[in-house]
Amino acid sequence: MKSSTLKLGKLSEKTEPMRPSSSLFFDVRGLKYHIREWGNKKGKPLFLLHGWMDVSASFQFTVEHLSRDWRVLAPDWRGFGLSEWTKTEYWFQDYVADFNCIVEKLAPTGTISLVGHSMGGNIAGIFAGVRPDKISRLVLAEGFAIRPINVNKSPERYMKWFDCIKSPKRLRPYSSFSDVVKRLITNTPNINPKNAEFLALHWAHKTESGTIELRADPKHKHPSPALYQSNEALSYWKRIKSPVMWIHSDSSWLKNFMKNQFSEIDVYRKAFDKLTETTIEESSHMMHLDQPKKFARTIENFLID
Repeated sequence: MKSSTLKLGKLSEKTEPMRPSSSLFFDVRGLKYHIREWGNKKGKPLFLLHGWMDVSASFQFTVEHLSRDWRVLAPDWRGFGLSEWTKTEYWFQDYVADFNCIVEKLAPTGTISLVGHSMGGNIAGIFAGVRPDKISRLVLAEGFAIRPINVNKSPERYMKWFDCIKSPKRLRPYSSFSDVVKRLITNTPNINPKNAEFLALHWAHKTESGTIELRADPKHKHPSPALYQSNEALSYWKRIKSPVMWIHSDSSWLKNFMKNQFSEIDVYRKAFDKLTETTIEESSHMMHLDQPKKFARTIENFLID
């Protein structure tokens, strides 16, 4: 594949990565799914699961710092990236079922190494608890944060959901890819600007009207009336047999997310039989973007230990 120069407003950089990926497309439960693939097709499968409002291409910079001969596979979740959007709403259980189908197709025998970031970590944790014998090692990068839910607010959530069905949410358009780059840098200040420019082209696309929009279905912004609760998560985590690593950023993201329920993290720790924890310094919640080398070394050292 030849290098190409892409002009993003005043920006112009070679966007060909050191380790280019290839794309797999196939049907998963009635939707056309996109899975990004790097490395040796005969290598041990390493699945990387992205978080909410992210795409598989964000792991490009992590892959470039892996030293082993992995077969790296990263899906775009339904409604994100190059995967098809649903005609209805998005349910957390669907992500897990989709991933099971992907594993059955791409790694039907043997075990897999599994890394999940944020929402992808929650999906990974459920899958590892449902199919513990399939996992050799599990990494959850700030993918273990679940606030206990006040079920008394369930009627309010239904009403908010009804309102979104009546008046669906929209994602704001951008006037240029340069504006997308600026947002990436604002949200993740330590990201390499060249990486931000590369990612912007995968995170967003140009519409027929000429505006730049994120590759994400706005329905992901709708509140879900089907609550994923902490006691349910604990039931999955307690079934996990493999060694598990929690990766923390050194930001305040986890405390801010958990709010006044931060002490629940100690309860979650006790659910894992073989838990290791580590912190990546000078990182934000998007640690795979602002510290990809440290992130790659951290997960790889754990996976091959």
